[in-house]
Amino acid sequence: MDQDKRLHRSKPLPMRLSMRSACPYITGKTEQRIAVDIDFQPSVHDSLARAGFRRVENWVYKPACPNCQACLPWRVDVRQFRPSRNMTRISSTNGDLTRSICEARPTSQHYQLFKSYVTNRHDDGQMARMGSDDFTSMISNSPIETMLIDYHDQNQQLVGSVLADMQQDGLSAVYSFFDPAESRRSLGTYMIIDLIRCAAELDLPWLYLGYYVAQSQKMRYKARFQPAEVFRDGAWHVFDESADT
Repeated sequence: MDQDKRLHRSKPLPMRLSMRSACPYITGKTEQRIAVDIDFQPSVHDSLARAGFRRVENWVYKPACPNCQACLPWRVDVRQFRPSRNMTRISSTNGDLTRSICEARPTSQHYQLFKSYVTNRHDDGQMARMGSDDFTSMISNSPIETMLIDYHDQNQQLVGSVLADMQQDGLSAVYSFFDPAESRRSLGTYMIIDLIRCAAELDLPWLYLGYYVAQSQKMRYKARFQPAEVFRDGAWHVFDESADT
């Protein structure tokens, strides 16, 4: 007798709805998220990422804000991307840097660079209060294939790092930090350009960059990296600035 196939199906992942809190991107708005713990079922990560979810440690989340859809998941078309003149200049400025890819195991050097970055750039945010153990957990606690991409100058000084996830259809930039004293390098932009190169070298079609928020100055920079798609109404669409701002 055939067994009921339903007995062999995976149980649905429980989803949690966060409490409302102040929106970090748009003044006067509140933020609410759907979150899923994928620690015991990491294979679902890629399908959730393709549905607009983002990973933080063993959790993936997606905005679920009442009456607001400002946060649009953003992914860059790696094969069609062409750097602007400014991006080409930035790449040339950073031609002395060496890229290395390693396991997501942070060192004291990573932590010191991170603290310098958040203290300079995000001193009023939650990350500025993170200790060494919190930082290590943020980097190392991942149920999927994750890596640190480091950039060293000619003196072997670490000047920038990106935490990135490997997906079947692309790379996902989880978090980046860099030396704020090296402002002439435009390291934030450079590391995204180089992530696109990494994805191309791996023959991956997409670089996932998190959420684009047209009303937020600190999130609007992603529009520089096009062609791109945004996830809206249950599907990915080619970004049209006139329609998505």
